[in-house]
Amino acid sequence: MTDNLLMIAASEIDANLFYASRFLAPDSFIYLKLHGRSYLLLSDLERDRARLQSCVDEVIGLSDLREKAKTQGIERPTEIDVLYLFLSEQGVFELRVPGNFPIESADALRAKGIVLSVREEPFFAERAIKTEVEVRAIRKTQVAIEAAMDEAVRMLRASDIHHGELYYEEVPLTSEAVRRVLHRVLMEQNCTAQHTIVAGGMDACDPHQEGSGTLRAHEAIVFDIFPRSLETRYFADMSRTVVRGKAPDPIKRLYETVLEGQVLGISRVCNGASASAIHEEIVALFESRGYTTGQVNGRMQGFFHGTGHGVGIDIHEPPRIGKGNGTLKTGEVVTIEPGLYYPGIGGVRIEDMVLVLEQGCQNLTTYPKFLEID
Repeated sequence: MTDNLLMIAASEIDANLFYASRFLAPDSFIYLKLHGRSYLLLSDLERDRARLQSCVDEVIGLSDLREKAKTQGIERPTEIDVLYLFLSEQGVFELRVPGNFPIESADALRAKGIVLSVREEPFFAERAIKTEVEVRAIRKTQVAIEAAMDEAVRMLRASDIHHGELYYEEVPLTSEAVRRVLHRVLMEQNCTAQHTIVAGGMDACDPHQEGSGTLRAHEAIVFDIFPRSLETRYFADMSRTVVRGKAPDPIKRLYETVLEGQVLGISRVCNGASASAIHEEIVALFESRGYTTGQVNGRMQGFFHGTGHGVGIDIHEPPRIGKGNGTLKTGEVVTIEPGLYYPGIGGVRIEDMVLVLEQGCQNLTTYPKFLEID
C-alpha cells in the first residue's frame, strides 16, 4: 500500500492538516507527501505566509502550476488539473486520503486515472504521542482554564442566597452569566471556548447539557471547560463540581464516590495499561457503592459515558478510555473524568488531564478539588 498522502481541506477546521503542515488557514489548500517529501499547493494569497510558517519541505503557488498547465494546452486549468500535472511530474498515481476527503475532488482525480484509497483514522497515528512542545502547549491552555475557574468560584463565593437562588451584585446569577465570565477570562489568556458547561441542579444530570437559568444554592453545579489556545491550537479539558452553600448528604456521597473513582483511575494510568480495564474497575467501584447504571423511566442514570479520551489539536482524540480495546502509551495525554448522574439528586463529574509515563502518569491539572463554597 502506498505511503504517498493527499489532503485537501482548510487547516483551521482540519486537525490532521494542521498537524501535518503547522500552517493555519481558513480556506482549503492542498497537502501532499510524496516519496517522503512534503508539499503545500496553495494560492498566491497564502504562498509567502506558508513559506514562513509551515513545516513542509516545499511551498508551491497554484498560479505557477497553472501557467505551466497552459503551456501544455489546458486553456483554463482547474485546481485538479494542476494537481494532476504535479503528480504526473512526480510519477505518483496512487495516494492515500483521509475519510473526510472531498468526494468532488476524489471523483475528478479518479477520472484522470489517479487511484485513491482511504487511510482510516487515526490518519496520523503518531498524533497521539505528544512531544514536549505539545505537552507544554496543553499545559499552557490548562493554566488558562484554571484562571477562568478561579473567577467563577470567586463569583459563587461572593453571591448571596435569596429563597434558594444565587444573586450576584443584586441580580440573579445564571449559568449564562458565569459562562460569559469564563469565556472572557479565557479570551484574556488568548484562548477561545465553545459549549462550556455550567450546569446546575437537574441540568447536571445530562453530561453535555450546557446549563441555563438561575443557579441555586445547595445544589451541585458541574463545570466542564475545554478551550483551545488561539496561539498553539491545542486544547485542554477540566471538570469540577461545586456547591454554593451546604451540599445535601446524597450529593456529598455522590461526590466522594466520584472522587474515589477518579483517584483510582489516575492511579491505574501507565504505559501498557488496558484502557477498558481502567474503565471497568471504576464501574465496579461505583456499583460496589450502590451506584448502578441503566435506564429508569426512559432516562439514563449512573455512569453512562467513558472514563476519558485523548486531548490535543482536537478536544477528543485517541485513545479512548472506555469499553473499547486498546492500551495506553507513554506520551499520550488523556482525561480521567468519571461521573455519576441521578435525576432527583443531581450530577457530579471530576476531570483531570494526565500525561502517560512509563511508570504511572503526570497530572497536568493542578486545580484543587473541593465540593462546598461557603
